[in-house]
Amino acid sequence: MPNNENLNSEAVNIEAARPEQTVLLGLDYGVKKMGMALGNTVTQDARPFDILAMNNGQPADWDNLLGIIDTWKIGRVVVGLPLNMDGSSSMIAKRAHKFARRLAHRLMEQRIDVPVQLFDERLTSVEAREMAWELGLIKNERDPIDDISACLLLQSYLANPDHAEDIATYKAD
Repeated sequence: MPNNENLNSEAVNIEAARPEQTVLLGLDYGVKKMGMALGNTVTQDARPFDILAMNNGQPADWDNLLGIIDTWKIGRVVVGLPLNMDGSSSMIAKRAHKFARRLAHRLMEQRIDVPVQLFDERLTSVEAREMAWELGLIKNERDPIDDISACLLLQSYLANPDHAEDIATYKAD
């Protein structure tokens, strides 16, 4: 007859060995539209999710964005930081940083405890467009690829999470 004490300790050890899953939301920031992708820290994958309308660099519908974060039980938001090729901060990077700060503030106001991080996203849009052409996902060079860019951003983040910076500690130049 099995010893229940041994079974219980084995169950605890199995639970402890499982990595904790975090659902990520990747945001490819833009002034007119923002790509969104969902990622998973256990499966280490990401997928395009949606494209959000922006109004001069701010979400046209903040409640929609906050609702997505709450509904999908997002554990971390990763905002793409479009730095210049030399690593310096571009004008759009400064706007992305400002957006990320606002998002963190709005999450705090709604008592949604989700960290917001910034992650270098240089060349993700170029890579996303090339990939979308090759896979036949777009038929026209003007077709949106923002959600694919957000997906590539999250895949890079998942491969190098230590390269992300928390919005609270990031210093824009």
